[in-house]
Amino acid sequence: MTNDPTVRGPEQRKKDVLARLAEEVDIWVASAGGADAPYLVPLAFHWDGTDVWLCTRLTNPTGRNLQAGGRARLALGNTRDVVLLDGEVTTLSVGDVPTRAVDGFAAKCGWDPRGSGPTYAWFRVRPTAVEAWNEEPEIAGRHLMRDGVWVV
Repeated sequence: MTNDPTVRGPEQRKKDVLARLAEEVDIWVASAGGADAPYLVPLAFHWDGTDVWLCTRLTNPTGRNLQAGGRARLALGNTRDVVLLDGEVTTLSVGDVPTRAVDGFAAKCGWDPRGSGPTYAWFRVRPTAVEAWNEEPEIAGRHLMRDGVWVV
């Protein structure tokens, strides 16, 4: 529990979430699909203002799960400053990803997957739900997006 009694309102929380999506480089990705067990890994990501863009091999558990399951849970922060995003996943080949998304990813993450070979695929995660809270006093108002629509 924090000693700071300040509880952010919904608009400030949304502003903070959008800033973190723009600034942070890595995000926790939880996925499950098909016969694969649930899997949790950190991946580099790019937020384009609407979608989260991920890139990883289709041959690893995360790539297989994202492709087969079509859903993911993404997380930023630590246990006292949490952002959770649930989203629908679309798997795309390099040629199908908007150039702006690939260029943004490469600039932000310092890695351009276009040169990493055909085993890599892109995953667009379109958020359907967003929750954010900074310790227990903010849990009650944590839902910022539901059914793909910002509620604040």
